Amino acid sequence: MKFLGIDLGWKSQPTGLCYLQLIHGKLQIQDLDRKEFIADILTWIDTCVPPQEPAIIAVDAPTLIPNATGSRLPDKLTHKHFGKYHAGCYPANLGLPFAERTVKFGLELEARGFAHAPTIEAQKPGKYQIEVFPHPAIVHLFGLERILKYKKGRLSDRRLELIKLYNYITDILPSLHPPLCSLRLCGSFLPEIPTTGAALKEAEDKLDSLICAYVAAYWWYWGEQRNLVLGDRTTGYIVIPSKSQK
Repeated sequence: MKFLGIDLGWKSQPTGLCYLQLIHGKLQIQDLDRKEFIADILTWIDTCVPPQEPAIIAVDAPTLIPNATGSRLPDKLTHKHFGKYHAGCYPANLGLPFAERTVKFGLELEARGFAHAPTIEAQKPGKYQIEVFPHPAIVHLFGLERILKYKKGRLSDRRLELIKLYNYITDILPSLHPPLCSLRLCGSFLPEIPTTGAALKEAEDKLDSLICAYVAAYWWYWGEQRNLVLGDRTTGYIVIPSKSQK
């Protein structure tokens, strides 16, 4: 089974991409990349997942937006359940500039056979797509009291927070189920945490995409037993791991 994480650039920003594959019971990193254009992202997906192969694609972006104004139900629920962690998400509606891009991306995935999966039969092969949100996933997977604030603030502070994320990924994800491969096996793919702004953003995008891919694997492996689903196919939905249980 293959698991792809897409940290989608909501406007014209580059997109982080991660490809994990479950091999002998462990998630192996097959690719960790970043691409700017939607056409190149879709080509990357087509290369990773030929038409007849099963996979889940987890997208950090609102690919289902039924409401013309205001916020979607899942957006509101992130604030209700994760506001205390500073992990409420940005509101999405069809009137916002990014909506056409993110919704169209979901439709492109559907055209390739990736059906939305706000419910799933655990460990059943298939072609699925889900919406995910790294901040609350990181809080639950790593048992944190608040989000890691690597997206805003001074460069030096963001870098320290991103180093924390890197360390959590390499120290904790190999101990969960399904386990990520060890740093010894996967280290060549993981980016070093740089000191300049543009390079730091690239590393951030890649690590976010890895979290997205891991959430896809966690959803497929455990289903609703160890995951929360905020919303549904009609309202839009976000899949978030429950608090970590090794």
